[in-house]
Amino acid sequence: MLMMICAGAVAGLLAGLFGIGGGMILVPAILTIMNSQNIPSHGYAQHLAIGSSFAVMMFTSFSSTYAQYRKKSVAWQAFFALAPALVLGAIVGAVVAQYVPNFALQIIFVIFATTVAVRSLLNITPKATHQLPKNHILWAIGTFFGILSSLVGIGGGSLVVPFLVYCNIDIHRAVGTSSALGWIIAITGAVGYAFSGFSVPDLPPHSLGFIYLPVVPILALTTVIFAPIGVRLSHRLSSPALKKGFGILLLFIAGKMLLRVFASA
Repeated sequence: MLMMICAGAVAGLLAGLFGIGGGMILVPAILTIMNSQNIPSHGYAQHLAIGSSFAVMMFTSFSSTYAQYRKKSVAWQAFFALAPALVLGAIVGAVVAQYVPNFALQIIFVIFATTVAVRSLLNITPKATHQLPKNHILWAIGTFFGILSSLVGIGGGSLVVPFLVYCNIDIHRAVGTSSALGWIIAITGAVGYAFSGFSVPDLPPHSLGFIYLPVVPILALTTVIFAPIGVRLSHRLSSPALKKGFGILLLFIAGKMLLRVFASA
């Protein structure tokens, strides 16, 4: 219970601060919770963690999106330009995920988390020198972002925010737009993982496909409470310091996930 509350609080704060869905925290937290309770996963632990993460993020991202909307921090033109491609990519990722081995999904998560951590620690920010690309390029980029988000279990903020900044969108509006897009990805990912897991035998009791329902309510409640706090803090705190703290946390998470991969090999 305490672990779920803490994980939800951290995920909610990060969702509001950085425009992410919180999946980088939720996925390893759900894995840890399931392991501590000896929940049988039959080789689908990562799939269940990702699906459950998306189910939680439906509420998290809605909370942070509403807070960003009230601050008028959503660039709706960019939102509507990217949303269809992200949905397509998230559907493809969810369908493909059921055929990807558990350890492979964990390795993908480790690589992605490490990449984001290094970028945060080095404060690598793209120069705002371009505009949103043409439709066919935007579809390709959005679909790729959606697929990767779906395989990792994230709302896509760590991909979308730098891209929008690169396209000359103010950082606060980029974060707000990413929150709104993360909500779309979360809904699509949750539905996709639920359907993908329906045909898989021997999943834990109280599972809806690849969504382990018992962890969803408490995590969702705490993330919804803390996401608006993160939004308010994002407009007040120093971005470089926040990024470094986030980077250190992600390196720790990636290291723990890698140890889990080796331990189960």
